[in-house]
Amino acid sequence: MTPDLNLDDEKSAQQHYSAHNPIEQYVLLSKSAKGAACLELIKQVLEAPGVYVFGELLAMPNIAELQNGPNGSYFSTLNLFAYGTYRQYLENQSQLIQLTPVMRKKLQHLTIVSLAIKTKCIPYKELLEELDIKHVRDLEDMIIEAIYGDIIHGKLDQKKQQLEVDYAIGRDIRKGNVSELGNFLEEWCDSCETILACLENQIHRANSEKQKRLKHKEAMDMEITNLRKLIKVQAGNDSDEAMATDSGREMSVGHPDPRKKSTKSKSLKVSETQ
Repeated sequence: MTPDLNLDDEKSAQQHYSAHNPIEQYVLLSKSAKGAACLELIKQVLEAPGVYVFGELLAMPNIAELQNGPNGSYFSTLNLFAYGTYRQYLENQSQLIQLTPVMRKKLQHLTIVSLAIKTKCIPYKELLEELDIKHVRDLEDMIIEAIYGDIIHGKLDQKKQQLEVDYAIGRDIRKGNVSELGNFLEEWCDSCETILACLENQIHRANSEKQKRLKHKEAMDMEITNLRKLIKVQAGNDSDEAMATDSGREMSVGHPDPRKKSTKSKSLKVSETQ
């Protein structure tokens, strides 16, 4: 007996997946989109907030068909958002669709991400050039928007005139760059192993040093205990000697020597006889 399928649960799961994968809804729509609807879909996804990867949409048959047709500029623009930068847009505007202000800003944010992948400290000069921005204040406002949009994490170093990036979202990877990514991951794994070995050595040294200090402490505690015992014994001996001395003094003062008394008595008797 097969269990009944709960369609409400399945629908809820799909909604949850779409919420965490905003490109998914556009991928589903692209399956039935044709002609003008397909072009409008591309415009929507390029402006959609939270959508920064486009590889799945590029791979859909209805979207891929645009590449060699009269509307190839739409496919090229979508491809640019997936892999390119704002500088490349400026150099190839004739082959691309005209971007709205929202699209421009998104591509500029993606350009910051691409620069952050190469280096974690990006000079203002390079950012100004790549984003085609004239004033530093406008550049800083754009970076702040990217930080608040959770596209990158980092801080502005106005003294050094650079952006220091701690985190950046991922971008689509071209098929030809998969091997390069594999090499990068291998290097990363090697670095992790090196760091792990270094940490293990440090832990071993720390444990060895800890054992030495524990043994030294035990030896010191033992020595202190022995010294305390010795001091206690010496204090006891000194006390006994003092008591013996005091007793001797008391005997000499309270009980005179009987021999002296006897001598005195004899002398008295002699004088009386005379």
